[in-house]
Amino acid sequence: MVSRVVFGRGSFNQLDEIISPKRLSVKAPFIFLVDDVFKGNSWLTSRIPLAYEDKLLYISANEEPKTSQVDKLVEDIILTSKERPSGIVGIGGGTIMDLAKAVSIMLTNDGESKNYQGWDLVKNPAVYHVGIPTISGTGAEVSRTTVLTGPDKKLGINSDYTPFDQVILDPELTKDVPKQQWFYTGMDCFIHCIESLNGTFLNAFSKSYGEKAYELCNELFLDNNLTPEEAQDKLMMASWHGGMSIAYSQVGVAHAMSYGLGYVLGTKHGIGNCIVFDHLEEFYPEGVALFKKMKAKNNIEIPKGLCDNLSDDEFNTMINVAMGLEPLWENAIGKNWKKVITPQKLKDLYQKM
Repeated sequence: MVSRVVFGRGSFNQLDEIISPKRLSVKAPFIFLVDDVFKGNSWLTSRIPLAYEDKLLYISANEEPKTSQVDKLVEDIILTSKERPSGIVGIGGGTIMDLAKAVSIMLTNDGESKNYQGWDLVKNPAVYHVGIPTISGTGAEVSRTTVLTGPDKKLGINSDYTPFDQVILDPELTKDVPKQQWFYTGMDCFIHCIESLNGTFLNAFSKSYGEKAYELCNELFLDNNLTPEEAQDKLMMASWHGGMSIAYSQVGVAHAMSYGLGYVLGTKHGIGNCIVFDHLEEFYPEGVALFKKMKAKNNIEIPKGLCDNLSDDEFNTMINVAMGLEPLWENAIGKNWKKVITPQKLKDLYQKM
């Protein structure tokens, strides 16, 4: 679990106070990975406490994070730093959160990041790392995984060393998120709840967090009476609770199939989940009905026809990526999931998208 968390509007201003005691020396920099949407945005960047040898690196979040991107960042940081960094600070959405976690791991573990995609393969503790989300819903700020697209698969580095050492939850940082993106990442959170609460791995711990996130999502996406500030606060907490719920259980069908879309088509995670979930009445009838209601209430159109022109090889790759996520299928369906989920079953579903 994340060991330390600060919540509150304006809490981003505490960053210097939080990280200063963690500085190892004046030659051991803090590396700030910042979503490049904030480039030129002095409202945020002027408050980043750069000192000594610290570096601010702007990162594009237009594509899902890749293992090759992680390896390049780690190499650049090592070559341009006099000493191993004091810490990594990620400021942005799910892509930046995942990159920050992965880079902090690979600074202390040998080899390429693709070799750590899986469960509990990381041997050495990561360098100190801080997560500061500027969009809510993904749960990346609290999860023990960092989802990366590698040369052979899309899969997280899942380990006890992955979670952030410190998270700062400042809802003010989410004030400029466009409505479409707000909905897609919010639905990522909602789908976390549905998959966790309907999964075979469900337990009292994950259920308590999942139920609270589910309640908050209903308020957020079906209630017109919230002020912008209330909506920002509630979605940030829904994201946290949804992430905690799946940390102690698992996600399910939508996430497994969305990984396949992301690997083959580069579909962003949030929108990919929405595209898939729209067709999963068989697995989550009540959740999908509510999702469609939220979609209509917020005037959101889900993209269609993504898989219309795919070759058999591309379908097979998507299917293999999805079916490789065995814990997700076991949570969704049970230990005998392979009797229900066949390559043809997945192809039929993908062809609807």
